[in-house]
Amino acid sequence: MQDFKKLDVWHKAHVLVLAIYEATKAMPREETFGLMMQLRRSATFIPMRIAACAGRTAGLEKSADIHKAVASANELEYGVLLARDLGLLGESITQKLTDDTIEVRKMLFGFLKTI
Repeated sequence: MQDFKKLDVWHKAHVLVLAIYEATKAMPREETFGLMMQLRRSATFIPMRIAACAGRTAGLEKSADIHKAVASANELEYGVLLARDLGLLGESITQKLTDDTIEVRKMLFGFLKTI
C-alpha cells in the first residue's frame, strides 16, 4: 500500500480539482446541476481513483483504477472545451485547464507503467 498523498500524479490531479472548482464558481446558477457539476465530478474522480489505486494490492485492480482516471481526464478535457464554446469559460482559463488536464493524463499513463 502506498500513501497516495506522496504521489506526484495525485498532487497534480488535486491541484487540477481545485482549479476546476475555482473556474466554475462564476458559472450561472442554471449550470449548478449541469455542466458545472459534471466538470467538478470528472475532475474529482481523477485523484479519487488514484487514491483508490494506492490502497490496492492487486495489479489488475490498480490498473483498472488508473484507466478510469484516464477516462475521467478525457471527459474533463471535453467538458472544459464545451464550457468555453458555450461562453462559460474564457480562452485563457480554458487553455490552462486543458494543459493541466493533458499533463495529468500523461502522468497517469506514466504511473500505469509502474504498476
